[in-house]
This record gives sequence, C-alpha cells and structure tokens, in this order.
Amino acid sequence: MRRALRVALWGSAGALVFAQAGYPLVLAALDRMRGGPGDPPPRAPAPGDEPPVSLIVAAHREAGVIAGKVENALALDWPRDRLEVIVACDGSPDDTPQRARAAGADLVLELDWGGKVRAQDAAVAAARGELLAFSDANARWEPGALRALAARFADPRVGYACGQVRFVSEGGTNQEGLYWRYEMAVRALESRLHSVTAGNGAIYAVRPEAYVHVDPVMGHDLKLPFTLVKRGWRAVYEPGARASEKMVPTIEGEFARKRRMMSHAWAIVLRGGMLSPRGYPPVYALMIVSHRVLRYAGPGLHAVALLSSASLAARRGAGRLDRLALVAQLALLVARYYVLTNASIAAGLWDHVRHGTAAGWDPPEGTR
Repeated sequence: MRRALRVALWGSAGALVFAQAGYPLVLAALDRMRGGPGDPPPRAPAPGDEPPVSLIVAAHREAGVIAGKVENALALDWPRDRLEVIVACDGSPDDTPQRARAAGADLVLELDWGGKVRAQDAAVAAARGELLAFSDANARWEPGALRALAARFADPRVGYACGQVRFVSEGGTNQEGLYWRYEMAVRALESRLHSVTAGNGAIYAVRPEAYVHVDPVMGHDLKLPFTLVKRGWRAVYEPGARASEKMVPTIEGEFARKRRMMSHAWAIVLRGGMLSPRGYPPVYALMIVSHRVLRYAGPGLHAVALLSSASLAARRGAGRLDRLALVAQLALLVARYYVLTNASIAAGLWDHVRHGTAAGWDPPEGTR
C-alpha cells in the first residue's frame, strides 16, 4: 500500500511539474534541435497590395465601448476601401447597434440572441473580405496590428493566426498579466515548432476557406486551432500583432471569468474532438497532451498528490521526504492565483456536467 501511495504521489506531482515547467523546456529543446532558419520572416503586404479584410466584432450589451472599438478599427494601418468593419449584435438589449452605426461601422447586424459563435457565423456569411479578422468589443488594436497579422497568411499553409493581447491593469488583485506573459512565451515556442494549441478572442484571423462552424457552446479560442491542424492547416502566433484589453480588477472576478470559460472549454475537451488523436502530427499531439490535457487535469492531479501525501505522512514510520512532500503541497495554498486558476478548472467541469453549457455570454464585470 505504501508503494502504491508513493507511485500515486510522485506520478501526479511529476505530471504537474512537467505541465508547468518541463513542457516549456521540452519545447525549447525541440526548437534548438530542429536547427535551420525555421519559418521565413512574415512578409507584410506592400502598400497597394493589401487584400480586402473583414474585421468582425461580435457584441452583446457593448454600448459603452462599441463606438471606441469601431473608431479603433478605422484607425488601423490598412486602406479604408479594403477594410470592412462588421458589428454583429447578438440580441443586444441596449443601443449597441445604433452606436456602432454612428461610429462608422460598414455593416451592423441586429440578430436574435444565439450566442457569440452564432453572431460570428452570421457576420462571416455576410463578409466580403479575402481574410476574416476577429476581435472583442473591448479590445484595442495597435495601428500596425492588422498588417502584422495579415503577413502570416503569405504562407499558404497558415489557416489561422492570433496576435498578442496585453491586459491593462488599474490596480486590484488580479495577476493575470504575469500568467499571460508565461502563456505567450509558450505559445511562441509552439508556433515556431508547428501550431498553437489555443488562441484568444481579442485578435485573430482566419482564411475564409479555413473557417469552421463550431458548436455555439464551444467558441473559437480553443476549438479552431486544433480543428484546423487536423484539417491540414497551421495555426500560428504573431507577437507583432498587438492588442490590449482591460483586466478583470479582482482575483475573485477572474475566478468567475475563468469558471465560465472552463465550462465552455470542457465541452470542447469532452466532446469537441480534442482528445481524438486522428489528424494530429506527432509533435502537435505532444503539445495537446502537455499544454491542454495535463493542464485541465491539474485539479485532479493535485487531489491525488495531496491525498496520497497526507496518507503517507500520517502512517507510522513516515519518512522525512513524505512529510516534506505534504508541507510543500500545503505551502502551495499561499499561491492564491495558482490555486484559484486550478479551482476554476474544477468548477467549470462541475458546471458543465451538472448544468450543461449555455451559448449565452456577458461581458466580464470590470472589463469595460
């Protein structure tokens, strides 16, 4: 029994350490071993050669920020006659549509409530661009962001590209910015080796022929990258395409946001095709297991490690290492952000299993 407990303890602890620290080191080693120049530098379209782009913003109750978003889009370094700004209003109960039109949006869709994904689908059906770009209503793009994003599509293998979002803090207790910088470093390594395992809603683009209609409860951020990889495309990260969003001000608010996100993510993990190895190149399969499966298994792995460690420490003749292992795990409780992030994964699974996941959405409190 003692041996089984030690296997459970060190197996789960090893998986946790690998997911957080070992995996980035493996990516860096693989990147170094690959040798060669890697991907050619992205080639931005020359002035006059820019393709028509449709920039799509799905909006629900965004009256306070939608005018600023449209103005931000129209200020991008892109010819005005080749930029179509589409605001897809998903059953907005306020005057979001009127404000979007007044700000200069080219097309404003007033849709019945159906969720963010269905609003995006409707916008794609109406879009005329040769490239589809997507953004959140509260995201602000730097002037050169679209040009940097579009440059990645000079590579015909690329079907999806996401940019770098920076979270703007006005104080408070949230530490998302620090965590996000770590995620962006991992994402850059994944992109260089093959493809990213997830994107973000603030800034990304898709070829029209690569666009996939997904279940409305699943969302693009997690579902699109691995789905497109299975279909033979690459999904890449472009750090030069920069946007910013206001951060949820408190760690408690961030927990609520992540809990909602994980409720949608679990739908993708459990029935959205992520766990099926069919279509994954070997290196990308390693990325999915390491960055997604092990990360989402984190709460369960922590529970196994803690219970087995406590059982070992409580047994007669427990060794110093057994006690140190228990103390180390209890010490993690002071890492508040890490604990709440893992708790949100478990809470999201509970919500998904108990209630299912609805397609509805609301702007996170404090981000507008």
